[in-house]
Amino acid sequence: MPNKINKKVIIIAEAGVNHNGSILLAKKLIDASKKCGADFVKFQLYISEELVTKKITLANYQKKNLKRKNLTQYEMLKKYEFNYLQILELKKYCKQKKIKILFSVFDLKSLNNLKKLGFNYVKIPSGEITNYLLLKEIGKCNKNIILSSGISTLKEISNAVKILTKFGTKKNKITVLHCNTEYPSPIKDMNLNVLKTLKNKLGVNIGFSDHSNNFKVPILAIALGATVYEKHITLNKKFHGPDHSSSFNPSEFKKMVNSINETKIILGSSIKKPTKSELKNIQIVRKSLVASENIKQGEKFSLSNISAKRPANGINPMKIESIIGKRAKKNFTKNEKIK
Repeated sequence: MPNKINKKVIIIAEAGVNHNGSILLAKKLIDASKKCGADFVKFQLYISEELVTKKITLANYQKKNLKRKNLTQYEMLKKYEFNYLQILELKKYCKQKKIKILFSVFDLKSLNNLKKLGFNYVKIPSGEITNYLLLKEIGKCNKNIILSSGISTLKEISNAVKILTKFGTKKNKITVLHCNTEYPSPIKDMNLNVLKTLKNKLGVNIGFSDHSNNFKVPILAIALGATVYEKHITLNKKFHGPDHSSSFNPSEFKKMVNSINETKIILGSSIKKPTKSELKNIQIVRKSLVASENIKQGEKFSLSNISAKRPANGINPMKIESIIGKRAKKNFTKNEKIK
């Protein structure tokens, strides 16, 4: 049976809108993501007019982290929106820096822009899990899909997966990320056992999108089978913006990557067999059959004259039943191994 537990964890550095609308800052986030060991750096691809109405207010966590409390979502998003040429520039920069780029897509026009860019992976954010038209068009692309499932029920996730597969995406190309969409997420609401539910009920690849500030979360998520791990990255947690305070700075992100890599090493193989490091100890800790007293030639072996003692360089004690009752072909002294 193949050993699947050692499959590499894909680590996504979620730059999101932590570039604060600056291409220069976005490139610095790409540099930091590469240096920290991320496989992908992710940005948000949206057109504000297609995403929100102009009067919707900010979420509480967004108000808390922005200077202007009276901003609308539209005004905030417009500030952080990148146009097609800027996105193309970031894609070229990622290729130069040898790190993969990934985009969360929020609307159909942005999906069309992504098609023009060319892509192998696409992220569907939690808020779009009930966006039928977007799911349908992404499903037609038959690309690798990472689907976030914050604020979702199992039925809603299942319906989204069905739409994606109905319109052309193979199920083995879909990874569902469990996540909590509060920023930062409270530990009591992590519910990492949901990962097992997603795997068992949906039969898809699973991962976790982490909005907590706890270093135990990635370790536990990987131990529960997450094959994709996403976490926001920022250059400074004190920057003004909606997501900086719940992001990891580069040193924290690097620590998280190391924890994930070490967790995969610790989990190791699912096949139970002696490891190379412990084989050298097998003779020392196991036993073989020896004479427990002097035995004369021709005398029958019995439970009273043979026993098992270290080292394991003779007959395996598991074979004792086949030895009992046979006659010794030579004299054995006490503690001499039976041949």
